[in-house]
Amino acid sequence: MALKRRSIKDARGESALFQRRALAGFALILLGLCTLIVRYHYLQVHRHDEFALRSENNRVKPRAIPPARGLIFDRNGVLLADNVPAFRLEVVPEQVPDMKAMLAQIGEVVPLGDDDLDTFKKQLRQNRRFDSVPLKMHLTEDDIARFAINRWRFPGVDVVPYLTRRYPYGPLFAHVVGYVGRIDADDVNRLDPDRYKGTSHVGRSGLERSYEDMLHGTPGYELVEVNADGRTQRVLETHPPTPGKNLYLSIDVRVQKAATEAFADRPGAAVAIDPRNGQVLAMVSVPSFDPNLFVNGIGRADYTAYMTAEDKPLLNRAMKSAYPPGSTVKPFLALGGLEYGIRRPEDTVLSTGEFCMPGQQRCYRDDERGGNGVVNMVRAIELSTNTYFYKLALDMGIDRLSSWMGSLGFGHKTGVDLLGEAEGILPSREWKATRSKFGWFPGETVIAGIGQGYWNVTPLQLAHATATFAGHGTPYAPRLVMATANVKERPIPLANPPSGPSLITKPSHWNVVNQGMEAVVTGGTGKAIFIGFPYVVAGKSGTAERFSRRTNDWDTNKNSAHLAARHRAWFIAYTPTEAPRIAVAAMLEAGAWGASDAGPIVRKVMEAWIAAQGGAVPPSKTPETGVASASSAPEEPEDVPVATPADMPAGVPADPSSTASPEDGGNR
Repeated sequence: MALKRRSIKDARGESALFQRRALAGFALILLGLCTLIVRYHYLQVHRHDEFALRSENNRVKPRAIPPARGLIFDRNGVLLADNVPAFRLEVVPEQVPDMKAMLAQIGEVVPLGDDDLDTFKKQLRQNRRFDSVPLKMHLTEDDIARFAINRWRFPGVDVVPYLTRRYPYGPLFAHVVGYVGRIDADDVNRLDPDRYKGTSHVGRSGLERSYEDMLHGTPGYELVEVNADGRTQRVLETHPPTPGKNLYLSIDVRVQKAATEAFADRPGAAVAIDPRNGQVLAMVSVPSFDPNLFVNGIGRADYTAYMTAEDKPLLNRAMKSAYPPGSTVKPFLALGGLEYGIRRPEDTVLSTGEFCMPGQQRCYRDDERGGNGVVNMVRAIELSTNTYFYKLALDMGIDRLSSWMGSLGFGHKTGVDLLGEAEGILPSREWKATRSKFGWFPGETVIAGIGQGYWNVTPLQLAHATATFAGHGTPYAPRLVMATANVKERPIPLANPPSGPSLITKPSHWNVVNQGMEAVVTGGTGKAIFIGFPYVVAGKSGTAERFSRRTNDWDTNKNSAHLAARHRAWFIAYTPTEAPRIAVAAMLEAGAWGASDAGPIVRKVMEAWIAAQGGAVPPSKTPETGVASASSAPEEPEDVPVATPADMPAGVPADPSSTASPEDGGNR
């Protein structure tokens, strides 16, 4: 057996190898330490400011402070739109691990309705994940207490105080003041993100929308210290927001309330204007709605009820609905005849009961069988004699008629400081040419002379025209806001100069038409309305009938019950006639006759205005005392029953003044 070779240990070589390895390891360690020192120096010295700022930003967060929305007052300082403190539940999505589970669990603590969840999910898709999203508005004290106990279970959820809009008078000013609503995706795209930072609501309708820029204000911010969980520990610095401006309206609450109550829940509208400056003293649309329901999101049931209501409470009839004006345009037409030199006050027309044009089979009727006999301008206005105005319109021609009526504000927006005003329809060749292949017919000019045919005006337009005439022809754009003010400062009036020179060239022209309108109240169609009234009133009634006659027979049942509440009943008036200070136009969508139905509404508005001025209001009269009321015997109809534009086809196949004419007698 061979002996195994014994290895000889090289101690010197092993020692040298260890030393080399130790030196290499030490060099690597030294190099690492040097690299660490260099990196530490780079971070702590060269980039110190950057990382210090990052650290501070993780500890200190800016938080937007939304501005308080400006308040809205009536002309006497009565509060119409207020900000009240409230609490809401908000969620920061990026801090919620499981949104679905959180919503299910928090619903057991704070009751959530389907509307709350639907609105939250919609806004969740519209907002960024680090933005706070409202989950439930208007928390009760019980809601806040229950959530406070369970707050630890819901990271990213908190109770936040805020100011919410409240409308103390509810439906009374809904169409004028309007309402605010929660900001949605469309608003985010159009609004300035810097100015609306932290803001949850924006004006949706009425003055809230029209004066959004004034009412909103400028947001502020505060720097808050937060912990690792993102919860606020303390406020380090505060930069307060600038509140929005307050608005002072020209409307008087007492006049507005009286006008609303005068309608007795019957659909219609009324507008009162100061002829001296264009200030709107009342603007009423009946029925109305509760704007408070819309502030934080109206429920599905309430919204459905409003949208399906037959009387359309959401519609602002005063400025967005247009109706045939009927005989209310006759004083303006008479003034146009004087201004164009077509008529003199003493010129007369023989009213025999019918006005016939050569070559026509059907004539245009007066209200009275046999007519009113020989009438001049004052008498024609007093009795609302159709024949006089048929002939005047025909002599004036549709071109001059349209031009003159357009100068009074018909056929276009009045310029009121509210968005969404309707233009109405002023009959003209140009208007018809855009809607029909047929030319203008003489018969259409005739019926335009009594406010029928294609005519459509808004109550605001008619009130504006009445105020312009009452102010001796000087036009002012209607204004609802008469002054604005910063917080704790005196109101600053808003200028509203005349929109043009006087439309009346001779004072005698105004006197003649005014005399005729005074005669309407003292001895004409409105003679029973203003008995006992302390001021002299000038007015004009109008009844735009909505049903066409089918035969040549006279209607012998004009006062029958089946005719009640089927016409557009109008009444316009101003007072005191020696120096007019208020002009009113009232319209009932479904009335019997203008004077008996709309006239008492105008009187109640004027009585409330007198009371607001500190004057004595005359006692209410009854039919037995000689003052007609809405329940008194109906008067004769006031206008020719012509099909309204809604009833007419887009193209007119023939001259409506010929055999197919729908006109019938009656026009007061």
